[in-house]
Amino acid sequence: MELGTDKEGIKEGMKKKILLVDDEPDILELIEYNLKKEGYDVFTALNGRKGIDLARKVKPDLIILDVMMPEMDGMEVCNIIRQDRGLADTTIAFLTARNEDYSQIAGFDAGGDDYITKPVKPQILMLRVQALLRRSSKNAVVLPAERFGVAIDYKRFLVLHKEKEWTLPKKEFGLLELLWSEPGKVFTREEILAHVWGNDVVVGDRTIDVHIRKLRSKFSDELFVTVKGVGYKFGA
Repeated sequence: MELGTDKEGIKEGMKKKILLVDDEPDILELIEYNLKKEGYDVFTALNGRKGIDLARKVKPDLIILDVMMPEMDGMEVCNIIRQDRGLADTTIAFLTARNEDYSQIAGFDAGGDDYITKPVKPQILMLRVQALLRRSSKNAVVLPAERFGVAIDYKRFLVLHKEKEWTLPKKEFGLLELLWSEPGKVFTREEILAHVWGNDVVVGDRTIDVHIRKLRSKFSDELFVTVKGVGYKFGA
């Protein structure tokens, strides 16, 4: 896919990530095709649970979320995402059929930012996407959030601590980002392995310990707390 386009919000080095969650493969394929043609990075999920997992992993700029899905509907997915501190500010647009009983008020009450009725013409959908991304860019926080003296600058892929900037290897950055995302929460070894290394990669428990030791050597021992037999947490 070529970069360097002049389209809104996706100039070179500024590509926006969009997550599509819908249980209808044909709709996913159609919307994905049109978004990719506009130069966006597109991720897809066929149900709400997978959508939540993928959202936590890729941190999309925009989520286009179907309302009616089996197991977990879009309203519930939206509520869960809004409770996740790492995703609380993510822009969410509901995609729903005309004959569904959900009202726009219910969608906005659940935390949605827009309500798109399908079927929708691709050109109209692209305009709505551009408008939502412009809105989210204007509302974006300029300074990275700080937790226990550590801030993550996602734009520059840097970690800021005690007036020093750190460029970390990918796995160390991913591990720090996960623990930092929810201070005080104990992440099990299984969660850490799945998030940082992925379920398809086989690594030993010692791999996590080695990376924690490297983070402690660069920052502070007190920031990374070992919970014996369970895993690790960040901060107090």
